[in-house]
Amino acid sequence: MGAVLMWSLALGTLRRRGSAFVATFVALLVGTAIVAACGGLMETGITLAVTPHRLAAAPVVVTCDQTYDLPKADPADEEEDVESAVLPERVRLDGDALARVSRVPGVLRAEADRESGAVAVWTTPDSGEAVADRIERAVPGTVALTGDERGLAEHPEALLSRENLVVLAAVFGAMAVMVALFVVSTTLALAVRQRRREMALLRAVGATPSQVRRMVLIEALAVAAPATALGCLAAPFLGRWLLARLAGAGVVPPVVEFRQGLIPPLVAAGVAVLTAVVAVLAGVRGTVLARPTEALAEAALPAGRVGPLRRALAAFCFAGGVALALVSVLFMPVSLVSSTAGPAVLLWAVGLALLGPALVKWITNALPWPFRGPAGHLAILNCRARAVTLAAVITPITLASGMATANLYMQTTQAGAASAAYAHTLRADAALSPVSPGLLDRVRAVPGVEGASEYVTSTGFVERPHDNWQREDGWPLWGVTAEGVARTMAFDVAAGSLADLRGNTVALTIEHARDIGRGVGLGDTITLRLGDRTAVDLRVVALLRVETGAELFVLPAALLAPHTTAGVPESVLVSAAPGTDLGGLGVDVRDRGALTAAHDAGQSTQAWVNYLLIAMILAYTAISLVNTQVMATAQRRREFALQRLTGATRAQVMRMTGLESLLVTGVGVLLGTVAAVVSLVPFAVAVAGTPFPSGPVAIYLVIVAAAAALVLAATWAPAWATTRGRPADAVAEV
Repeated sequence: MGAVLMWSLALGTLRRRGSAFVATFVALLVGTAIVAACGGLMETGITLAVTPHRLAAAPVVVTCDQTYDLPKADPADEEEDVESAVLPERVRLDGDALARVSRVPGVLRAEADRESGAVAVWTTPDSGEAVADRIERAVPGTVALTGDERGLAEHPEALLSRENLVVLAAVFGAMAVMVALFVVSTTLALAVRQRRREMALLRAVGATPSQVRRMVLIEALAVAAPATALGCLAAPFLGRWLLARLAGAGVVPPVVEFRQGLIPPLVAAGVAVLTAVVAVLAGVRGTVLARPTEALAEAALPAGRVGPLRRALAAFCFAGGVALALVSVLFMPVSLVSSTAGPAVLLWAVGLALLGPALVKWITNALPWPFRGPAGHLAILNCRARAVTLAAVITPITLASGMATANLYMQTTQAGAASAAYAHTLRADAALSPVSPGLLDRVRAVPGVEGASEYVTSTGFVERPHDNWQREDGWPLWGVTAEGVARTMAFDVAAGSLADLRGNTVALTIEHARDIGRGVGLGDTITLRLGDRTAVDLRVVALLRVETGAELFVLPAALLAPHTTAGVPESVLVSAAPGTDLGGLGVDVRDRGALTAAHDAGQSTQAWVNYLLIAMILAYTAISLVNTQVMATAQRRREFALQRLTGATRAQVMRMTGLESLLVTGVGVLLGTVAAVVSLVPFAVAVAGTPFPSGPVAIYLVIVAAAAALVLAATWAPAWATTRGRPADAVAEV
């Protein structure tokens, strides 16, 4: 009988408290969809399905293995983990590969595909997998692809996107989980807090603590079940949309197909439901454990205390933020600093939000009277008295403003530093492309040309001696021409000369050279594995000074270009006197401004990806902000009615709520700014060598204005609707 009563009470409460129901429902639905979509992106990167086109008729496609096992520190140590990397250039099959594949038992016919260099294989029905295994054993260094993997032979560049997609989905998925946990728990905690008087009355008339817990648990599950189910259904659509945006930005090839199984939505739904259950049980704990009279008193005027658990969690978040800041400055290379700075701002924002009730009360008590008149006086008093409720509203403002400020200024700071570094390195006045045989000599013959160098890039790995700095994404390889590199590029040469870059030679950074084997110097030989798996022995002819994290190897372009997929240099860099005419060479000419703009556009493309994913999380936080504020304002119907009965006009009530909204926005943005600054300063030091991030002030002003507009809209709309009727009717209904 008691269980049936709790069920009826729970369902009846959901019908009567529409704003709380909608806010909780939306928070759970959107949070589940975002987390599941990020999981789908990760699964897409892991499975990497690429549908074949030209080779679709062949059940098996044979191509070279594009992976490379990094050398061990001790080749004899069998327990040392072997890390694998993806080679960036297309690896071609040997000339006799077609004949060897044709002789494998089970192969009916084998044909070479000229465009991809792969071998299409026809087998007897239902024997493709078995024949593929035999081919890989018979022809070492090859991979026999079946199913959707066959498309990788036509588009090997998709392999390079696997790690990027998995890491991107993992990082932003983890951030989405943290934000969803906090948003859902805050929304549910506010919904439970608004019902403390109701639950205290239930206790006073005889309800047991377990019955009250069962009631709120039923309510949470009744909302969570349909919300998470709809979120799981929406996740594939959101995931495909995100993958299309990433493909448009060049992060993944457009041929990669979205794949999402059951695990991502099940995990997302499980996290959302578990968060909802824990949040409501934690929110109702104080009410069910206290005596009914104490619970009624607490419901009438909740204290702004912060419990020991919240203080401990806040301390943990602050310690994590400090640790990540130190790692960013002291240990992380410039290219990876954002991977620690991004989570740092989230930790600081969450830590400040956990201390929200105490901080709100302290800030509002410490504030002078910023507003005049009765409305301003009431706004200040209400903020001080409702610190606990306002903390739930301020939390999403802190998260949104902190994350937006930090991430936007991280991108502008990183882009500014990269642009300055590129402009410093580039001495050329123009770049010519496409490159054909003899173009370099024709450029040098043009009157006014002071220097010209072929330019090509790739990625390689140190084979011998052992490289203590070796990483899976390899080292940048730049190919240049010895005779023109000094006039077209600005390298800081510490020892040796770039003019000696002829034949099998190399220049590398002086710091990196110290960590290869026992240290290498001028005249020593190292073995590099180039992007197409070719191993070359190179003599060190120059040592360079660069910033930590900007390590690279410089090789002769004539050596590097044949080992790229294109097989030719990317461009010819030219330094020329003003007025030099390069238009008669029959190639595309880009001046220095165009080169800098193209570099900045590439940086903007990468930044756009981060903007997209951060915007998705911020949109979720903004939805939570609106829902929470609507729920908090709609709950004050009786308070507004009593104010009007005592002489306040409807306009004065609206003015008071508007001033409260500005105060709430100010406190939330202040806390968010603190979280952003303590993360941006170490980031700027690591990236640009200065504690001041770069970027226009307008970015911050837009963030503040957007936060204020959202809070005002979410406050005035329900306040106007709540005060629409007669005050006496509102008091009687409540």
